[in-house]
Amino acid sequence: MESNCVQFLENKTILITGAPGFLAKVLVEKILRLQPNVKKMYLLLRAHDTKSAMQRIHSEVLEIDLFRVLRNDLGEENLNALVREKIVPVPGDISIDNLGVKDSDLIQRMWSEIDTIINIAATTNFDERYDVGLGINTFGALNVLNFAKKCVKGQLLLHVSTAYVCGEKQGLLPEKPFKMGETLSGDRKLDINLELELMKQKLKELQDCSDEEISQTMKDFGMGRAKLHGWPNTYVFTKAMGEMLMGYYKENLPLVIIRPTMITSTIAEPFPGWIEGLKTLDSVIVAYGKGRLKCFLADSNSVFDLIPADMVVNAMVAAATAHSGDPGIQAIYHVGSSCKNPVTFGQLHDFTARYFSKSPLVGRNGSPIIVTKGTILSTMSQFSLYMTLRYKLPLQILRLISIIYPWSHGDNYNDLSRKIKLAMRLVELYRPYLLFKGIFDDLNTERLRMKRKENMTKEFDGSFEFNPKSIDWDDYITNTHIPGLITYVLKQ
Repeated sequence: MESNCVQFLENKTILITGAPGFLAKVLVEKILRLQPNVKKMYLLLRAHDTKSAMQRIHSEVLEIDLFRVLRNDLGEENLNALVREKIVPVPGDISIDNLGVKDSDLIQRMWSEIDTIINIAATTNFDERYDVGLGINTFGALNVLNFAKKCVKGQLLLHVSTAYVCGEKQGLLPEKPFKMGETLSGDRKLDINLELELMKQKLKELQDCSDEEISQTMKDFGMGRAKLHGWPNTYVFTKAMGEMLMGYYKENLPLVIIRPTMITSTIAEPFPGWIEGLKTLDSVIVAYGKGRLKCFLADSNSVFDLIPADMVVNAMVAAATAHSGDPGIQAIYHVGSSCKNPVTFGQLHDFTARYFSKSPLVGRNGSPIIVTKGTILSTMSQFSLYMTLRYKLPLQILRLISIIYPWSHGDNYNDLSRKIKLAMRLVELYRPYLLFKGIFDDLNTERLRMKRKENMTKEFDGSFEFNPKSIDWDDYITNTHIPGLITYVLKQ
């Protein structure tokens, strides 16, 4: 391992995919702020051409509040000069061969210059269309690997996956790679190429259908294939297959797979509380704060494995530092908190209830929204019974009235029925994580932390912290994460 992460980044030429995404932005900001002597960063993103790619990088990455520390430190003019010198926008798409890069001169330059490849591009929708999930999370990962193998100076491919490729396994979950064709459903064999052919066949069958019908059918098809092989949804199934392909075809290229848990707002850098979009836990927090969550499916004693975004990025850089140029290596790192500093859903519920009781959100009428603690149900059968008694029986009465008096309550019935179906679908999608019984072993990550501790310098000793033991969950949730949600997502 080199003396420290900052030295490792010096003079590196790095390809980062998924550049407009949440985690990639935190990584790019970190590198520019702590190591402006990075040689070059090629940022791959979807765009028609280089000009529109650079416009997206400016509007969706560099001009957002995440970069305010860097902007204040350097000044607008110097930051723009640094960006012009260090960042190369690359219009492309990982679901296409050669990452969809059409400029032949650019692709040759990339193959000759890039030494580190970081793949963050992914679709994270739990019920993604099967063709989209396979294209990005599975074969997109293989396309990135094949591209990396063509980089003559290639020293490392770091791939960001998810800890939840484990499915719904319980107990202590080790940091181990998948074998090609492995499934979570016993003796069944997984043939990834067959999955691709089945997807294409299904699309062919749907060629005369409407776009809406195609989309819903492909979503249902993906969920069906995932559950057949033991995974709870299309997202984690396609991510697991992506890991299998990378591990099987990597040859001698050093491969690091980072498996983060539920990523939350920054805890320290570049400042506490920055977040973009609603993550898994955040949808629950916001719905509760708005007074819309009267009942919820969760086990109060279940551990919710959360990890701040800047800690994930720090672990990524530390792992890259440790394994760059390490021929043949395949290293897996869980980056989470459940093993070293667990927090339960019951605790998170208490923190959230206390926060909104003291600092309620403001409704459209300008009045504070009063929240109650609500009801937590720990099984799907209890939740279904509650929904039946609380909503479905009254809905049937409303349906009867709408039949007898169709001019009176028809719209009310249809609207409420749609909302209940949506609620039940969302609960079913989130159920595996709300009732999750696994703990992510992080022995490899702990060794990485110890190695970093041995080699860090005083100047940068806190800049690459990723030890979850340092998190005070009560303080972080109430004073950092929820205020960050309100500021950057709800924009209140």
